[in-house]
Amino acid sequence: MSWNPSWQYADRSVIHTGCATLYHTSAENPKHFTVCINAGHGTAGGASVYTLCHPDGSPKVTGGSTSQGSIYAVAVSYGTVLLDGTSEAAANLSLAKKLKTLLLNYGFDVLMIRESSDVQLDNVARTVMANNVADCHIALHYDSTETNKGLYCCNVAQVSSYLNMEPVKSHHLQHEAFAACMIAGARSNGVKIYGSGSFEFDLTQTSYSTVPSVNIEVGDKASDISSSGQYAVALGLLYGVINYYSSCVSSGGAAEHIPAPQAAAAEPLCSVR
Repeated sequence: MSWNPSWQYADRSVIHTGCATLYHTSAENPKHFTVCINAGHGTAGGASVYTLCHPDGSPKVTGGSTSQGSIYAVAVSYGTVLLDGTSEAAANLSLAKKLKTLLLNYGFDVLMIRESSDVQLDNVARTVMANNVADCHIALHYDSTETNKGLYCCNVAQVSSYLNMEPVKSHHLQHEAFAACMIAGARSNGVKIYGSGSFEFDLTQTSYSTVPSVNIEVGDKASDISSSGQYAVALGLLYGVINYYSSCVSSGGAAEHIPAPQAAAAEPLCSVR
């Protein structure tokens, strides 16, 4: 999928020469839903240019990697480095590929924003592309702490000025419901959850999102990023997606058991548009 400059908010992006890939499921019972998987970071040069934090140019209402009150944020930051020396971008991508396989096998279509170490799409471009091609948007990250604290979702900041800004005003309840289902899905598969699983942030992603959207910190620098460890997380996230599109059934109740793949299993059969 290439960039379309006519998309809403496309003019707020500064890096958009890259392409995403849309995969169509070959499952017997397709769900007719497209899930955008955004493996966080991985844009060469993204930390040297800036985008508006909000589409209307208003300042950020919470702190984080970009401080409260900022008008601009780096287009794509470098991310952290896990304790074993793996870059966060690489860990995010490894998890994204596992989630892609599970979603396709279950019957969802998948928009993969990044499938290599670099994609020339900034955070605004990734979100705008998800808005126009997918039915929901999941960004995957690892936090910079070192305590193996578990997974949590970055939920919409409950600040009146932010909640009254479009497109947040029209879509924040969707984001919140989606995040709740993702937390429940992960918990149902035994994934460690940090605190309540939900913390308030003002992020570029949800500031521009017009589809159900969630940024998930799936762990931190001390987390298990082995194949089996990431598979457990990916399966929990699959359950969350299923739950959301089954009216957000609590505790992963809508998700059926999906067996672990064989060690040498191939990617699912799918066609690419």
